[in-house]
Amino acid sequence: MANKASSSSLPSINEDAASVDEVPLYGSESGWVEARTHCDHLASLSQDLTHIPTPDTQCNRCQHPDENWLCLCCKDVLCSRFVNKHMLEHYQQSDHCLALSYSDLSVWCFSCDAYLDAQVILSLRPAYEIAYFLKFGEAPPLRS
Repeated sequence: MANKASSSSLPSINEDAASVDEVPLYGSESGWVEARTHCDHLASLSQDLTHIPTPDTQCNRCQHPDENWLCLCCKDVLCSRFVNKHMLEHYQQSDHCLALSYSDLSVWCFSCDAYLDAQVILSLRPAYEIAYFLKFGEAPPLRS
């Protein structure tokens, strides 16, 4: 039996703007969200992303050991919104909008409210590759 996705629950293009704000991200129903391949905030990246804290670094504020993110602007390590929201607070206070998750090595831009493809965006690749190596002890697999 095949699962049929129904588009009747999504608002039509003609509905008002308030309804459109409730539309889920493309692919989010399946748990898949397409990462962006461009971001206007890359100029705020740290000049040296080849020297970063290890993935087991605790949150700099609460010392929580898990679900931590690396600020790609200043290299602070802070916990996620699922713990004590310290990375979110850091963004709100400093406007440092780019962060790498040590949990799954995804990169998030708080300003764009989107994931970024760290394997495609050349300026993000060093941080992604170093974090991958520090976490798994080997170079990341190349995508075809």
